[in-house]
This record gives sequence, structure tokens and C-alpha cells, in this order.
Amino acid sequence: MARRRHVPWWLVAVVVTVLVLVTGALPVTDARVLAERTLPVLVFVAALTVVAEMCAGAGLFDAAAGLASRLARGRRWALWGLVVVLATVSTAVLSLDTTAVLLTPVVIALARHTRTPPLPFALAVLALANTASLVLPVSNLTNLLADHLLRADGVGYLGLMWAPALAAVVVTVAVLAARDRRSLSGTYDPGPTHPVRDRPLLVVCAVAVGVLAVAFVVGAPTAPTAIVVAVVLLVVTLARHQKLPVAARDLVPWRTLLVVLGLFVVVATAHAQGLGTLLAQAAGTGNGPGALLQVAATGALAANAMNNLPAYLALEPAVGTDPLRLAALLVGTGVGPLITPWGSLATVLWWQRCRTVMLDVPAGTIVRQGLLLAPLAVVAATLALVATS
Repeated sequence: MARRRHVPWWLVAVVVTVLVLVTGALPVTDARVLAERTLPVLVFVAALTVVAEMCAGAGLFDAAAGLASRLARGRRWALWGLVVVLATVSTAVLSLDTTAVLLTPVVIALARHTRTPPLPFALAVLALANTASLVLPVSNLTNLLADHLLRADGVGYLGLMWAPALAAVVVTVAVLAARDRRSLSGTYDPGPTHPVRDRPLLVVCAVAVGVLAVAFVVGAPTAPTAIVVAVVLLVVTLARHQKLPVAARDLVPWRTLLVVLGLFVVVATAHAQGLGTLLAQAAGTGNGPGALLQVAATGALAANAMNNLPAYLALEPAVGTDPLRLAALLVGTGVGPLITPWGSLATVLWWQRCRTVMLDVPAGTIVRQGLLLAPLAVVAATLALVATS
């Protein structure tokens, strides 16, 4: 019997996009506005992915994990704490998907190398890939979309979101530390360090990430900055006669970008057909504490039901241009999608990476952690937003 061939999601996204445009289900004016807003974001994601791949190929993540192992001096709890810092920084500067894809296997290998249970380390990476994604506009694709609206209203992202971002991370770390305290007790033998393949290239990558972090904090244009750094790292890698970390055709995640573009188009089409009225009722009105909690809860529920990106896109028009309501939506769709394995693309990618390195994580484990973390983190982040507004 012949094996059934599955149609790839990127091809489905292309076909759906073409159909809604050809049939006029998405009006030309709406399509033009959507393109002007989202295409620069997709270009940024492509460039940042190249940066992350080049850094991984140069051994930056491995070097950071090795440094953490040495700094912890054989104490498991200290090693876990340094992994938490690494996951938070990676998510903030290089995005939640980068953390899920590139840091997850490194952290699991580090735990196994130190004879430490790998699951608490892997689950911490999963949690922080989501809850630390409020730190900078570049940390999450939804942040970039919201930042465009905030800038138009004269509101700075960092000034608005620093407190919710901090609250989400602190709650995550506190809850996971309490839950996994027994697994993180004891000591380990750090073992020998692995030699660096190309130290000058590693230094260049480390400096590039530092430059990116500073540039994003001070508000430099995201897409042009990422493109420049990606080109520099690519040129330096080739000049050092090093192989590309992946095939050239896979440096840019074009399949994922096509799927994301398809989601943009589908949600915009649904709004053009009247979805906005229903969502506006669910999101409520006002920007008092209760209203902001309602927005955040609606965003979290929608994200876990379908995925955080279409959830944000669907609810954004419903919350309007009020910065506080927009921030609450970011909390719900950024911190909230921890309960279902499909709640965010980062969770899907993390799960795939775990299977790749032979770490079996049942879906129930993800759900239980999400049920423990999501309500606490979403409420804490939203209340922090209220307190600093």
C-alpha cells in the first residue's frame, strides 16, 4: 500500500493566501495595509534567524552553557539558575523561537553531561521562552506588531512593558524553583571543557549579540539592524573558511515565514468578514484593573485555543489603540500560551527539539506546568502593568 503524502503547511498557506486575494475575500485596501505592516516584521524575523544560526554554528550557545557549568562550581541549583539567566537573555535578545530551537538541545546536553536530571532544565527553557518574551519588542513577533501601534501613539515599549516583563519572569522562576527544588539539590562534576573551534569567530558573534541587545534597547530600527548584523556574521564566517551551520537554503526559515504570512492573511480576512464584532464583546471595554485582566485572560484563552499569533492578530482591533489594553493583550498572548502544546510556535519547536535529542516529554507534563504557571504569571504581569500605569 502506498504511503499517504501529507501536504506541507507552507504550501497550504500559499494556496489559502492566493485564494483569498484572488476571490476578493480580503479587500485590496486591507491587503495593502496588512503588507505594509507585516512584511518588515517578517524580514526582521528572517534576518534574526540568520544571526541566531550563525551564533549557534560558532558555538556561542555551547560556550555560554560551558561557562555556566564552570561558574556553578558543581552546584546543581546554581547551574539551574545560570541556565535561567541564559534562557531569559536568549529570549529577550534573540526571540522566544530561537531559545526553543537552539538553546533547548544545548541545555539538555549540559544537564546530561553533569549527570543532572534534564527535564527541569528543559521545562525551564520552555517556560522562559514564553514568559520572558515581553522584555523587548524583538523578543516576540506579537511585540513587534504592537510596537508599531505604540510608536504611532508616542508610547515607548520599554517604559510600558518593563514591569509586566519583570513580574512574569520573577513568578516563573519562583514557581519552578519551588517545584523542582529536590531535583536541583546536590552536586555534580563539571568535567573537562570542550575546545573552541574558532575563537575569533566566537568573539565576533558574542560582540554582535551584545551590539544587537544595546541597539534594540535604545530603539534602533529592528529590521535594518538585524540585516546588517546577519550580513556581517555571514561574511566573517565565510572569511574564516568555516562551513555554514545549516544548508544555505535553510538559513532563512522561509517555510515558517510563509505559514505566518498565511495566518496574517486568514485573520485579516476573518476580520473583514465580521469577526471583530464578536471579539470586541469578549475583550470588553475600559482600562481599569478588571478590564485589563479581562483582556489578558481573553488573550491567554484564545492563544491556548489556537495559537498566540493568530490570537493576537484577531484581538488587536478589538482592544483598540489604548496602550494599556494593548499591553494587557501582549501579556495574555505572550505569557499565557503555556497550557497547550500548540499555544505558541516556541512550544511546538521546543517539543520537536526534545524528541530530536531523545528526551520524552508527555503532553500532560506541558499541560500541568502550564496550568501551574500561566494563571499566576498572567495575573502578576497584568497587576504589575496596572501598578505602574
